Amino acid sequence: MRRKIYTFDAAAMGMRKFTHSVWSVLRVVLGVLLVSVSLFILFYLITSLFVSTDTEKLLRTENKMYEKAYAELPQRQKLLEDAVAVLQQKDSRIYEEVFHTKAPEMDPVSRLDFAFGADTIPDAKIVTYTTRKADALLGVASEVDASFERIYRMLGSGNAIIPPMTMPVSDVSYPQVGASAGMHLNPFYKVDVEHHGLDVIVPQGTPVKAPDDGTVTEVVRASKGDGNVLSIQHAGDYTTRYLHLGEIYVSVGQKVRKGSRIASVGMSGNSYAPHLHYEVLKEGQYCNPVDFLFGSIAPKDYANILFMSINTRQSMD
Repeated sequence: MRRKIYTFDAAAMGMRKFTHSVWSVLRVVLGVLLVSVSLFILFYLITSLFVSTDTEKLLRTENKMYEKAYAELPQRQKLLEDAVAVLQQKDSRIYEEVFHTKAPEMDPVSRLDFAFGADTIPDAKIVTYTTRKADALLGVASEVDASFERIYRMLGSGNAIIPPMTMPVSDVSYPQVGASAGMHLNPFYKVDVEHHGLDVIVPQGTPVKAPDDGTVTEVVRASKGDGNVLSIQHAGDYTTRYLHLGEIYVSVGQKVRKGSRIASVGMSGNSYAPHLHYEVLKEGQYCNPVDFLFGSIAPKDYANILFMSINTRQSMD
């Protein structure tokens, strides 16, 4: 049974039954809610300031490690820079010992050394030089236009014979191109000898592909001299030869198609390192293989390859 509560009423000078008003109840509820929220905030602040979770502990530990490592980074960077500089010097020295020339720059044909002293040259001389140069270039341009006209007429006649004009190995950049045709230092005898082909420095086992359709006319397997040799006869009395090969996958008399695999790069015979020695002959006379590559290589890349083939002092065979 619910107990009744009475209170003294001073105005009526007597006892009356006690009742709760809405506002009194609301004040009590709000007071309790305010105290609860205050206690929760106080608890949260104490917990966040003085009590750490496992994640927070891990993050603080990592931050301390990073602070310590950051202080050591400048010293490590200096060590790495010194190490890279030493490696570059070693690389240049090795390149010079192998090819007897300086290591290739990032882009050997893009240098503008001729313009460095332009501010000390009188304007009149610059104008005169530029005029002569422009006239010479216009003359060359006229010759090129005439050559293109002859080529177009020849191609239009249907009787044109296009020589093999594709690099026999793929993905070759200009630093991989060595000595071309001409007098070059032999790596074994250390004297200048006639070099009839183009050295392409690629890893052993790299596929060698036919630069054009043709017929295999020579397959030689030897451990001395030119090593394993392959020759292909093409239309127009052109012949391509491949020396110091590894494996040979074709035989004499076999017809080959442009782009088909015919051999792999090796270092058979007197070879200083794995490379492909590539030769092009016209009617039995040696040609410079670089002259037959511009049709399959971008102009800038071809210019760099031409620069490297001329300036490489030592051959690879």
